[in-house]
Amino acid sequence: MIPSVLRCSEAGCGTEVPRDYRAYSCPVCGNLLQAVPNPGPLSPEQLKKIWRERRASNAPLDSSGVWRFREYLPDCPADAVVSLAEGNVPLLAGQKTADYAGAHHLWFKHLGWNPTGSFKDLGMTVAVTEARRQGAETVACASTGNTAASMAAYAARANLRARVYLPKGGASMQKLAQALDFGAETQYVDGNFDDALRVLMAETDTGVYFLNSINPFRIEGQKTAIFHLMDQLDWRAPDYIVLPGGNLGNSAAFGKAIEELAAIGLMTPIPRLVIVQARGSNALVRTVESGGSELQVVTDPQTMATAIRIGNPRSWKKALRALRFTGGIVMDVDDTDIMAAKQMLGRDGIGSEPASATTLAGIRHLIAEGRMDPEARVVAFLTGHALKDTDSILNAVGRGDG
Repeated sequence: MIPSVLRCSEAGCGTEVPRDYRAYSCPVCGNLLQAVPNPGPLSPEQLKKIWRERRASNAPLDSSGVWRFREYLPDCPADAVVSLAEGNVPLLAGQKTADYAGAHHLWFKHLGWNPTGSFKDLGMTVAVTEARRQGAETVACASTGNTAASMAAYAARANLRARVYLPKGGASMQKLAQALDFGAETQYVDGNFDDALRVLMAETDTGVYFLNSINPFRIEGQKTAIFHLMDQLDWRAPDYIVLPGGNLGNSAAFGKAIEELAAIGLMTPIPRLVIVQARGSNALVRTVESGGSELQVVTDPQTMATAIRIGNPRSWKKALRALRFTGGIVMDVDDTDIMAAKQMLGRDGIGSEPASATTLAGIRHLIAEGRMDPEARVVAFLTGHALKDTDSILNAVGRGDG
């Protein structure tokens, strides 16, 4: 369980602040904060046994694929947890997609099968629970759509007001409809996601609790996707874990999970993390190519994959740490690659929104270029459901409004 402090994520700083600290970044060096796990005296084998046994339980916390791993989550009374039984998503073997990529052992973990259709639910169950614990009245986020939908749903369950800042014209109508259905207040901002986040961060109302991925409790929930994956794989780590890269909160969360599991011997060997960005929104790619000391912001990010159309990712340092710890790869693919991969996922019976398809596109390139062994065991994460962005499907087959 998490102690009552948060710690700076920057190596060598180590500044600690109270759990209720609302600035989300270190008051000394300005880097993002993170929670520190304290799972107690149980051995790794005991933890594995408990986590597996909870699958058969109908208790509310055990029914969540996030809170099932609560030894590594913030301490909270069971009756205070805000949950929609999130996290229990399948691991699907690639068939046509595997042939397309040239991969002999390919699986997809589809986080789009969560309650509101995206991976955001994993983080929101923990972060909204924390918001209610801290006595917040309103939760707020900047979003291209998925965060808004998820936050609004969990806020509704927690009887909190939800306030969403959206880039004008930068979110799909399907995602906006979800947020409205769950009762969120919406505010449009001229510009892109980064502009919306900037407006949100200028919010001075002390009753507002921010729920973008700079919030360390969001990261705690999202990291459990790796715990859940490893349980599905009977604790035999894959060679590669591949995920899309937008604001890089998931990259930070997955890296944190890998480090924590490796520390207790439950992640061996350590898989290589592959972060795939859209070429028009590839700030992390540019940053790594320039040496990694300063974020190379993309001032006008462009891609039809709106979920990752982000030029100033806030979790870039945590993502770099994850890449370095795992010996990972960051790469980009263009929109043509993304849509071709998305269509192939559909032909394999696995729907996804465009941002998710970056993973299949990236794997295909890595194998074609000889940078990934076709015999490697590869798990690709899909982060959003196909119904999150139906316009991209209709336009691809020539049936859109245009």
